[in-house]
Amino acid sequence: MKQVEVYTQPDCPPCQIVKKFLRHYSVPYTEYNIKTDSTAQNRLVHDYNSYSTPTVIVDGEAVIGFDIERLQQLLDIEQ
Repeated sequence: MKQVEVYTQPDCPPCQIVKKFLRHYSVPYTEYNIKTDSTAQNRLVHDYNSYSTPTVIVDGEAVIGFDIERLQQLLDIEQ
């Protein structure tokens, strides 16, 4: 099973869409709210060179924003 992390923040409609997408395909994930978790925010910026949400990490590879095609590819979801 792939390890999936989702970096979000409150009032982020694309974040809600990403989480809905992952739930639809029954993809388990760990969510990190960068507004309340400074460690997660630092990891997002320094480890993944991302300054925006949503950022989805699939087995260490960052998908910045809601890129459905890339997520399907990384998660082996049939299109």
